[in-house]
This record gives sequence, C-alpha cells and structure tokens, in this order.
Amino acid sequence: MPEKPKLEDVAKLAGVSPTTVSRVLNNRGAISERTRRKVTHAIQQLNYHPNEIARSLFGSKTHFIGLIFPSTGHPFFGELIFQIENILSEKHYKVLICNTMDQTEKERSYLDMLLSNQVDGMIVGAHNIGIDIYQRAKLPIVAIDRKMSETITVVSSDNYQGGRMAAEELLRQGRSKIIHVNSIRQKEAPSSYLRRKGYEDVMTEHGLPFKTYELESPFDPEVKKQILSSLLDQDPTIDGMFLSDDLTAAIALSIIRKRNRDIQIVGYDGTEMVTTLLPELTTIVQPIRAMAQLAVDLLLKEINNEFDGIKKNYILPVTLRRGT
Repeated sequence: MPEKPKLEDVAKLAGVSPTTVSRVLNNRGAISERTRRKVTHAIQQLNYHPNEIARSLFGSKTHFIGLIFPSTGHPFFGELIFQIENILSEKHYKVLICNTMDQTEKERSYLDMLLSNQVDGMIVGAHNIGIDIYQRAKLPIVAIDRKMSETITVVSSDNYQGGRMAAEELLRQGRSKIIHVNSIRQKEAPSSYLRRKGYEDVMTEHGLPFKTYELESPFDPEVKKQILSSLLDQDPTIDGMFLSDDLTAAIALSIIRKRNRDIQIVGYDGTEMVTTLLPELTTIVQPIRAMAQLAVDLLLKEINNEFDGIKKNYILPVTLRRGT
C-alpha cells in the first residue's frame, strides 16, 4: 500500500517551503495568488488530506464532536444522530460516531478514544450505568435521556407524560387488560422508567391491574419476537399493549396480525421511518429534531464557555400520533 502524501511532499511538488504550505492550509499570512495556486494544484495532484486533529493542536479547538449511542441501527437513535450530525455540520463541526450496543466495556473504550483524540465535546445517549469516566473527563458533555452526573446537562422528552398518554389512549379505545413492554431494565435509565411510571399511574388511577415486562436484549429483534409471542400465547385476555419503542411495536403488530388477535397497541418514538412504513401505528412522538437542536446548542455554548442561563435538565413535550 503506497504511503499517504505528507505536507513535505506537497511543498516539494509546489516548489515552496513546508511553512508556506501550512500557511495556505490555515489561510494565514501574506501569500501571493500565484503561490496559493501552486500549492492548491500540488494538493490536488497528490490527493493530500491534512491531519485535522494535528492541525487543531495549534489552536484551542479541534472542531470534532464525539457521539456515543447504543446503536445507529435503531430508528430513534439513527434519526437523532442524523439530525445532530446535520446541525453540527452546518456549524462546521465534524463528528465521531460510536455504537456501544449496550456494552459497558465498549462504551468505556470509545470514551477513552474520544478523549485521546481531543474532541471539543460529546453528546451521549448510551445506556450503561456507572461509568465514572464521564464525571472526570472535564469536557463539555450533553446527555440524551440519561442523568450521568450532577454536572452534566440532560436533554429529554417528557417520558412520564408519554407513558400516561399511551395508557390513556388505550383506555379511550375501550381496552382494560393492558400490558407494557419495556426494553431497558435499569431504573436509573430515566426514559424507560418514566414511561413505565406514567403507564402504571394511569392504570392505578382507573383501578385497573397493570403488568410491565422487561426485555433482556433490547436490540435483538429475534429475542423480542420470541418473548412477545410467548407473552401473547400465555395470556389470551390481553387487549392492549404499550411498547416502549416503535421497533418493538412493529414486531408486536406483526405477531398480533398473524394470530388474528383483537389487541390495540401504542408505540413510542414516532420516527419518520416507522411512521412512513407503518402509518397505521399509533405512537407517542418524540420531538427528535428539536432535541437534536437543543443538545447541539447547549453543547456549543459550553464549548464556548457561555454558561449563563444553562439549566441541567431540559424536558421537551411529546405528542400522540393516531394511526391511520
């Protein structure tokens, strides 16, 4: 494999000094148009790409942001990451995307890598609890749907209200034997815990029994399919289901149709992909674009040391989308 061209190679081809090439790349100093054209032509000929991180060491920022999330393959996280990357790109920031797949050691390894590469800040939506490196990072961090420490800003949607809305919608449809399927086990993961709490509070207020089932493998569709099939086979009285995400809701909908059961379901997230492919799905819609915009705005404020008015917890409203 041929070696990547170096700055010195560009200088040699252009017939100038490496310092002159550096000045052209960084747009610094007085450079004649003729010299600028020679350097630019040499860069194009050699297909030279400067080391952005190395260049950044001369300044105070790298303009790299780390994103740590469980899975870009999950519709909610995938859409959220897409929005965050798009917004950051408009502000001339690049991103390093890390998929943890809910593995603590993988998350820890990615965090070490991001810190070693001098990122300016991080937006984190991973769900592993007890990683204390975040608190010691001394780096601007914004968390999505997860309280990581007393000093890290959190952006989330109103998960408790979303859980209430889901249960109330199923009751409105005349359902009374309603179960909830939750993909995250830890009570410390606020999004799933608050959705569950909202559902259970509504059922209690109406004097109805409730039951929450917790999935061991939140990102394995085959495991979800097996567990949901087993739940429906074991209890023929179920007439309503509140699923903690739309992917699980889609699997449940498929199983229900195959069994020809009269069960109403409500999902959660309302991503563009799922609502387009399954317009009949009733779901609680998170304001994904607004969450991404707020997370980026808050992170850049912290990066620029603009702390005035920044709170530690932001909760955005959710809406109900009834299936067609």
